Amino acid sequence: MTVSSLPVFIQNILNCVLICRNYKGDVDMSEIDHFFTLLMQQEEEGLLCPVMSHGNVHFLWIKHSNLYLVATTNKNSNASLVYSFLYKLVEVFTEYFKELEEESIQDNFVVVYELLDELMDFGFPQTTDSKILQEYITQQGNKLEVAKTKVPTTVTNAVSWRSEGIRYKKNEVFIDVIESINVLVNANGSVMSSDIVGSIKLKTMLSGMPELRLGLNDRMLFALTGRDKGKTVTMEDVKFHQCVRLSRFESDRTISFIPPDGESELMSYRINTHVKPLIWIESVIEKFSHSRVEIMVKAKGQFKKQSVANNVEIRVPVPSDADSPKFKTSTGHAKYVPEKNLVVWSIKSFPGGKELLMRAHFCLPSVENHETEGRPPITVKFEIPYFTVSGIQVRYMKIIEKSGYQALPWVRYITQSGDYQLRTNT
Repeated sequence: MTVSSLPVFIQNILNCVLICRNYKGDVDMSEIDHFFTLLMQQEEEGLLCPVMSHGNVHFLWIKHSNLYLVATTNKNSNASLVYSFLYKLVEVFTEYFKELEEESIQDNFVVVYELLDELMDFGFPQTTDSKILQEYITQQGNKLEVAKTKVPTTVTNAVSWRSEGIRYKKNEVFIDVIESINVLVNANGSVMSSDIVGSIKLKTMLSGMPELRLGLNDRMLFALTGRDKGKTVTMEDVKFHQCVRLSRFESDRTISFIPPDGESELMSYRINTHVKPLIWIESVIEKFSHSRVEIMVKAKGQFKKQSVANNVEIRVPVPSDADSPKFKTSTGHAKYVPEKNLVVWSIKSFPGGKELLMRAHFCLPSVENHETEGRPPITVKFEIPYFTVSGIQVRYMKIIEKSGYQALPWVRYITQSGDYQLRTNT
């Protein structure tokens, strides 16, 4: 699929274009001069939009660190594909330079231009895998010239994401099943919205060209095979790495693939279901006129007793004019972050079924100002290892390679907070 005209510009926050690449020449390169003016105008009006237009030219842009990555088009381009390409640029440049900022572009100008040439050709995305690009575009100029004489087999290979001749002394594959919980609870304690966003990540250390088959407790698979026993899950919005054979999955729900070497995300999914908040928060805020405010927060772990939530952070909003904080916690420690008007209660280890308490005392120079302030929700961050809230399970991982070696699959489950908010009524 073409990204249409799509000249790409990388410019700094001072409206200076650092580098650009015009793939088809359909858009006048001077059009970029209007981008920063439009951006400043929208920022002043508080109406910042990811797509801006000047005449018949549209600017699609993202900001990363101190850089703007801007694509321009005068056609009805596929916006989602354009943004996917811009974010892929950020990912590839970060893989190359560790940090993507103005200095890394200036210090690696030739490499950046080579990458822009390889990532897209005449409006068509090409090789976008940083591991493959690193085989023939290096940060040493002399190697760059030598590499041009021989194109890696991965570029022309049917399996472009994996090189041939990979060898390991010990063959292993590590599977991480990571689920993020998004929850919004209203001031009355009712769950307004909730869902689970999951991903399965691999770290493969396998020799040769192995064929892998992954089995999950997928409800549709069990229905197809007539085995509807035990807990199953219904996955929605499933997105796979390019290595997965989609036709096979669509026909019999088998996840079959030749994996990339090293780390990769095999798939992502969403489960639209009612989620019971794993860490429940109750708060009581007492205001004493013209003098002080006292906050009591109770946190309860609503997950299995044998599980433990790690690195818990409970962020409680406080009035903007609060000062002289005093804290008392049953576990962990609390600190005041005045620039964000927050109390951050940090708990290193939170066992399931436990109730923990934090009390905070603040002086209030002026209560009148606080009455007109909105109260942001309490937010919670956490991570629970060896546990998935959806109940998704890796049933098997088959590894087939023509040499017949034995390989060990390792599976790890992690549940963590996503957008996790609890509103208060005080």
